[in-house]
Amino acid sequence: MPSIQIGDRAPDISAVAQDGTRISLANYRGRQPVVLFFYPKDGTAICTKEACAFRDSFEDFVAAGAVVIGVSSDSQSSHREFASAHRLPFHLLSDDDGALRTALGVPKTLGIMPGRVTYVIDRDGIVRHIFNSQFSAGRHVKEALAIVRQLAEGKEG
Repeated sequence: MPSIQIGDRAPDISAVAQDGTRISLANYRGRQPVVLFFYPKDGTAICTKEACAFRDSFEDFVAAGAVVIGVSSDSQSSHREFASAHRLPFHLLSDDDGALRTALGVPKTLGIMPGRVTYVIDRDGIVRHIFNSQFSAGRHVKEALAIVRQLAEGKEG
């Protein structure tokens, strides 16, 4: 499946979070922007840095009206441990079968490693920003927050 591009409608993906809640992008349509970040694996150095950077900016995202959701192929129990250990205040979705990555066309790095891609989806369900970088974890947060703030001000990303 081809990758989702800026200006495309985000697919209505749905998965279970670390607390057992089923989260669907459709639940946010018409309500608020979504920052959806895909990362390779709980507990690895760069993934932990990225998740903690989203945690540290979480109140800024909330103030701008956005919800933050992380996605990896790890299990619910792994996500629970990861979220608890690092005090992550957002949902982590378990994409154990890769369906969410496939639905958005998240590319693999070097053809083998799950990609690290962040999508900013506006309240209408339209993808307004995509940032793809395996190693620049901090830029995922910085760029997503800038776009969310633009959306809050009524500007397109």
